[in-house]
Amino acid sequence: MSESIRASMKITLAMMIVGSSVVAGKILVESVPVFLASELRFLIAALILVPLLIKWEGIPSLNKEDICLLFLQALCGVFLFSICMLYGLQYTTALESGIITSTLPAAVAGIAFFILREKPTRSKAIGIFLAVIGTLVINITGTFSHVERGEAPLIGNMLIMGAVIGEALFIILGKSISIRVTPLTISTIVSVCGVIFFLPPAVYEAATVLLTNVSIFDWGIILYFGAVVTVIAFVLMYQGIACKCRIILIHYIRGTANMVSYHRDDVRVISYILDVH
Repeated sequence: MSESIRASMKITLAMMIVGSSVVAGKILVESVPVFLASELRFLIAALILVPLLIKWEGIPSLNKEDICLLFLQALCGVFLFSICMLYGLQYTTALESGIITSTLPAAVAGIAFFILREKPTRSKAIGIFLAVIGTLVINITGTFSHVERGEAPLIGNMLIMGAVIGEALFIILGKSISIRVTPLTISTIVSVCGVIFFLPPAVYEAATVLLTNVSIFDWGIILYFGAVVTVIAFVLMYQGIACKCRIILIHYIRGTANMVSYHRDDVRVISYILDVH
């Protein structure tokens, strides 16, 4: 199996894990405040990653440029992404969120064109166009639809789109730094940054919530966010983009679609995680 195909598979698996977090996040924000949930998520991830990093690679040596890029990554792909995603899920449905987050490959291609001057192929350009049109259709048709939606779907969908842009910047910045810094180091540092970023508002929210009232199911979701979405997905993503290939490695995975469904309170929630060919 070629290096590029292995990288594509790792990135695709990481995206599927992140896609599943849309449904999990929708459930979690019903009982746990956004900043507190995010703080617990990255605290769990940091407690897993820091010992692994020290044991396997030791304390990393980073220059100023690396530190700056890691800070920007944590700001865009950890702090802003989590805020936009979890607050967005309070105002829109997991179904619409899942469809919007599937535009991530197109968002990466579009931003890579402007920042890295990577000219997209015709198929990628069509994918970007369809992603934009699809997002507009969701919001326009949903306005006139009688199907039950979130409290403020337009605001929620815009926040989800902001999360997609933050994740796209996270991936593109990672492409630059992954040449010099290992995936484990990157994942560990951005997780620690997440703990620092979310700590002040999380402390405030913790004073308003009794953690003893959080169900075992919700604790399981928080653990899933910390151990699987943050640790495993981050490492897979960075191992994939470390490949000396173009930024959109997902181009090699053709027509892949995964459907994650969750049934609760007689409502069928479906999240589509789609690749752009």
